Amino acid sequence: MTSLTQRSSGLVQRRPEASRTAADKEREVGREEHEPRRGEELDHDDGGDSKETRLTLMEEVLLLGLKDREGYTSFWNDCISSGLRGCMLIELALRGRLQLEPCGVRRKSLLARKVLCKSDAPTGDVLLDEALKHIKETQPPETVQSWIELLSGETWNPLKLHYQLRNVRERLAKNLVEKGVLTTEKQNFLLFDMTTHPLTNNNIKQRLIKKVQEAVLEKWVNDPHRMDKRLLALIFLAHSSDVLENAFAPLVDEQYDLAMKRVRQLLELEPEAESMKVNTNEMLWAVVAAFSK
Repeated sequence: MTSLTQRSSGLVQRRPEASRTAADKEREVGREEHEPRRGEELDHDDGGDSKETRLTLMEEVLLLGLKDREGYTSFWNDCISSGLRGCMLIELALRGRLQLEPCGVRRKSLLARKVLCKSDAPTGDVLLDEALKHIKETQPPETVQSWIELLSGETWNPLKLHYQLRNVRERLAKNLVEKGVLTTEKQNFLLFDMTTHPLTNNNIKQRLIKKVQEAVLEKWVNDPHRMDKRLLALIFLAHSSDVLENAFAPLVDEQYDLAMKRVRQLLELEPEAESMKVNTNEMLWAVVAAFSK
């Protein structure tokens, strides 16, 4: 599928000077937690300030991709649809709902292993629960790459079209409206009217951008397994969705070059090898493998 091919570096016009005047500094997040076994995470393991608005991975990626004033994503971005489905798989794994099938005597590759339902407890998010229901009820189980394609509706099999999650961007935008991040407007585009969702709470988006920037600049640790897993997933999925460039656009040239250099270091990692290390999440690396194959 074309949506799983290598992503471009972005279509955003960068500004010449840094924009580093966010009102609040992001609190330190992502303390490493002990995991009973590889791939397990505590529910909502994002370590963020409980007083701040909590966003899912899907909402964060969409927010990075939305134009602030216009309230919609770039018409030329054909990557974000599959990227958001990848976010759902990782989000469900981080919440302890999904896992990859255990390895046998002969270790299978990440992309050959099936996705299993670990817990069907409701997440409180309609989209996540809908995806979880599909995965739980599907026999035989499907692989990570298959689920990204099925949930995106990218399948030639008409019997599997019912797996497609519809209006995902609009539903995520409405979630952000309910959280006070976006608002809802109608815009006329000559031949049709379109519902848009302009930014209404700039502080939340600036904190998100600052968090991504700091992860590869001031707080860079040069080891993905020492990074907060949710933040690491956000960087990978934002790149796969072709919206990561938006977070780096405000940086000055020197910072931008350093940030992109470190992102490339992450992208050059071998998912199979990384998934076998201590304190890792196999689903995260399986999704990364699906987008980098």
